[in-house]
Amino acid sequence: MLSLLPYFTVFQRLNPLHDKAVPIRSEAPAVGDEIERLLAFLNASRHLAVLTGAGISTASGIPGYRDADGNWQRKPPVTHQEFIGDEAVRKRYWARSMLGWPMLRDARPNAAHAALARLEQRGRMAHLITQNVDGLHAAAGSMNVVELHGRLREVKCMDCNAAHARDWLQASLVAANPGFLAASATVAPDGDVELEANFNDFKVAPCTACGGMLKPDVVFYGDSVPLARARAALAAVEAADALLIVGSTVMVRSGYRLCEAAHAAGKPIAAINLGRTRADPLLSLKVQIDCGTALAGLADSLCSA
Repeated sequence: MLSLLPYFTVFQRLNPLHDKAVPIRSEAPAVGDEIERLLAFLNASRHLAVLTGAGISTASGIPGYRDADGNWQRKPPVTHQEFIGDEAVRKRYWARSMLGWPMLRDARPNAAHAALARLEQRGRMAHLITQNVDGLHAAAGSMNVVELHGRLREVKCMDCNAAHARDWLQASLVAANPGFLAASATVAPDGDVELEANFNDFKVAPCTACGGMLKPDVVFYGDSVPLARARAALAAVEAADALLIVGSTVMVRSGYRLCEAAHAAGKPIAAINLGRTRADPLLSLKVQIDCGTALAGLADSLCSA
């Protein structure tokens, strides 16, 4: 078993010049040709592991964090340290989350999620690891999923560890802050919105068990992946004979570490991603086409074989 120590600082900021990127083609490849290349990669694998990121959920209406070069498209998300240490940050976070939650709650799996569920059901994919917190893989029917960074549908008390449903918290926030519902906001990643307002009077609901601080049960930037989950993700990569990255720049350390583990073990790595990934120097194959188109084509070919 490889060391799990790197998981304890899982979201280090990346210098964009740190890794050498694989050159991007100047001409768009034919979709059929790219799917054939992916088919050859997958057909050579008997125990495939898949690692997904924000790019797989954009077709479900959930914006991504980064552009094609791996740079932030918006301000970086709140960090764990900021959330825990500053009441003003928590008020801002929950006010924005109150407006953004309905969009994420109502999001539905797209063709890419459905295709991965089909591949699992047909025995063509052994392990699925996602960096997303939207729960859409499970909603699509995938069963063997490691949600590396948790799920936004649950909230945890930082004092007594009690669990609460996000829908319960939503009702509490709306009841306590009806004036914020009329605010004009732009949808942002992971149930957030872009909103500038005076948050001083926003009321944050406490834990019903102890009155303590509530936080989404997800891994914020600067936080660490729970050890059991880190072990499960690493074990999935160790058990696989190949790794496929889908819709992820793998800029965060927790995802990139899995790519490093696969590469160190001599396992081939492929990526379906529109733009640069941090793992480009490690890849055996990279195709730059839409995730849904690529995976639906793969699933149709593999599941009909």
